[in-house]
Amino acid sequence: MYYIGIDLGTSAVKLLLMDEKGTICKIVSREYPLSFPHPGWSEQNPEDWYEKTLDGLKELTADIDRSQVRGMSFGGQMHGLVMLDKDDQVIRPAILWNDGRSQRQVEYLNETIGRDVISGYTGNIAFAGFTAPKILWVRDNEPENFEKTARIMLPKDYLAYRLSGAFVTDYSDASGMLLLDVKHKRWSEEMCGLCGISDAQLPRLCESWEKVGTLKKEIADALGLPGDVIIAAGAGDNAAAAVGTGTVGPDRCTLSLGTSGTIFISSDTFRVDPNNALHSFAHADGKFHLMGCMLSAASCNKWWMDSILKTQDYGREQEEIHNLGKNHVYFLPYLMGERSPLNDPKARATFTGITMDTTREDMTQAVLEGVAFAFRDMFEVVKSLGIHPANATICGGGAKSPLWRTIMANVLNITVQIPENEQGPGMGAAMLAMAADGVYESVEAAAEAIVTMKAEEKPDPQLAALYEKRYREFQTLYPALKPVFAGLSD
Repeated sequence: MYYIGIDLGTSAVKLLLMDEKGTICKIVSREYPLSFPHPGWSEQNPEDWYEKTLDGLKELTADIDRSQVRGMSFGGQMHGLVMLDKDDQVIRPAILWNDGRSQRQVEYLNETIGRDVISGYTGNIAFAGFTAPKILWVRDNEPENFEKTARIMLPKDYLAYRLSGAFVTDYSDASGMLLLDVKHKRWSEEMCGLCGISDAQLPRLCESWEKVGTLKKEIADALGLPGDVIIAAGAGDNAAAAVGTGTVGPDRCTLSLGTSGTIFISSDTFRVDPNNALHSFAHADGKFHLMGCMLSAASCNKWWMDSILKTQDYGREQEEIHNLGKNHVYFLPYLMGERSPLNDPKARATFTGITMDTTREDMTQAVLEGVAFAFRDMFEVVKSLGIHPANATICGGGAKSPLWRTIMANVLNITVQIPENEQGPGMGAAMLAMAADGVYESVEAAAEAIVTMKAEEKPDPQLAALYEKRYREFQTLYPALKPVFAGLSD
């Protein structure tokens, strides 16, 4: 039997084929465009997700007995706003997780309504990336689109709707909308009222491994797949990645060094960071997690390599970096503003400390270290809650760099483990489909059976001490530049 995990990312959809033993048989990817119609805006056409997914499914299953495909599920980019009219037509391009246009609406929720009030309703405060402020932005700026809205959904749930007809979402992804009472796992009537919507416009809530339907007959016929292929609800990309890296159960940690950067702490109980620097979300295993998300992580290195240095040879650019812990250049990684723990869409990226003897390697190293220091900012919040993970699993495109893994281990002063299969969201999604089909009795059982680690990176005490000093210096930069950033934005 085969199971398919669909990782709906920001730049591409990645599809993974897994057998019932957990062996990854094939992976295919399809890219789609990303639009920035104004500074700080980020949008995509949901139809692109659907078309590229169907095209990818054809290639993914081309060389197997398609009658053996039993189920599929999703790990999707979170927080995006997809709006459909009464005829199920997309009203406007989806507003994505890294879109910063809704700052005025965030200020309304956090300052006028009040952080404590919003946190009481949902377990979280408003961030510009969250879905509820985007709904308010559409209401305030595109009233004709707001009035036409019959269904509101998240990116992966649009795929599930198109593939199965099921209008659903899971608790982990819904947690990032700022519309869910996370503790009680129900839509917040108060937040819906503030946004001017009804729960009838919102999807049915369910667990990530819940079977929500089957593949539509016309789609199954077109793809040559059985008509009873199970569609499981799936999870937000970070929760799905956590499943795929075995981060289920109490106080386990994953560091995701992808386009964005996340720190993910699984928990058996609902917990709220008193300063709301971390998000309190439901987990794909039926329990809860704390999560911090920085908006630009591996994308900082991609920007530096592709746009500035004009090279695709990332490895070669890192070969001559040997001066770890002693670099005199600092980089603030706020290319898209920042979410955790700063919650400041006006923050900007900077290089600081450049002198006449600064080299190309120094600046490349500064980019890698700056991202690691921003992770440390989130890790400090975790430690302040009395949570001290013994180790952390590291995943994402940036984690493929041995140098970056060394920097991360020593900046955070924690052992980082590398999973055997670094296919987080797609692998986690396939595991959710397996749980939906009864191959495993629970998500945790699937993780225990399938996920293994191939290596680990331990911190070096001397290097960790050097990075401790540099981190304290890094901490002084954003507070000093915050008023400058605000002025530049204004």
